[in-house]
Amino acid sequence: MGSTQGVVVYGAYGHTGRFMLSELRDRGYRPIPAGRDEAKLHELAADDPRLETRPASVDDPDALDRMLKDADAVINCAGPFAATAAPVLAAALRAGIPYVDVAAEIEANADTFAESAEQAREAGVAVVPAMAFYGGLADMLATVAMGDWTEADEAHVAYGLSSWHPTPGTRGSGVVSRERRGGRRVRFTGGQLAYHDEQPQVVPWPFPEPLGSSPVTEFTLADAVTIPSHLPIPEVRTYLTAKAAAELAAPETPAPAPVDDRGRSAQTFLVDVVLRRDGVERRATAAGQDIYAVSAPLAVEAVERILTGRTRTTGIASAGAMFDAADFLRALSPHVEWELGS
Repeated sequence: MGSTQGVVVYGAYGHTGRFMLSELRDRGYRPIPAGRDEAKLHELAADDPRLETRPASVDDPDALDRMLKDADAVINCAGPFAATAAPVLAAALRAGIPYVDVAAEIEANADTFAESAEQAREAGVAVVPAMAFYGGLADMLATVAMGDWTEADEAHVAYGLSSWHPTPGTRGSGVVSRERRGGRRVRFTGGQLAYHDEQPQVVPWPFPEPLGSSPVTEFTLADAVTIPSHLPIPEVRTYLTAKAAAELAAPETPAPAPVDDRGRSAQTFLVDVVLRRDGVERRATAAGQDIYAVSAPLAVEAVERILTGRTRTTGIASAGAMFDAADFLRALSPHVEWELGS
């Protein structure tokens, strides 16, 4: 792609936003850092004078419009997405440019699909929420596992994380989500999101090697919105390794620390998606390093495919509905290794 194509990264100074800037630059785009904190944007520009920063508050539509002036697309990395997704998406629709975000908040993603679908369709603009590790990756794995099935009885997504050192943004978004649901838990069952007070149990999950059987706990994530948004599956359950869930919950767990020249942490992941229909199972798995870093190639690949016309629809759609899922997953190498199982 040409360097004249500008992509706004809202929340560019955050942990994931910085990965996004690097990925865009590596692919030949002109990254445009934006966000609510002008001082942090100035710090980014001090490190790289080539950057044109654009501060904008989500409660200032005029500033958001200026932020997107002459841009070709926008990637929203700024949580909590309950506060940022709707206004940044509205600005993208006014500008007539694609919108992609990395929201992991269940309610924020559900709101995007429910409240902005008609406007996005009328504008003819591609909108892909949850185009990240949570929401996007498993949705594409479920799509390829579905194959020639027209429906399935159940989808199970197990996240085998070696650890989870959450960023401040992850912690802040989690607080907002818990407040929105009044501390209750949520799962996708009976064809809809349902809230409950059951305590999750720890059970073994038969991950493929090298991880093998590991204890997991039910932990509902953005896949409960993205997968059933286009695949007729009435039961979608997601799980997280118990160790990672405990680290996420512990206030003393530190933020991720870089271990390589790309800024990635030492964390590894294995995502195991299992679909069931009439007693038959289909499986797809993916593995890689650093759930935050891998969100950058996921989101930027989505933007590139939208800008080059390699999409299957317009308006709001999840990754599996918007793109050729198998081809997209192949394009993620070497960041993600994936395969279909038996």
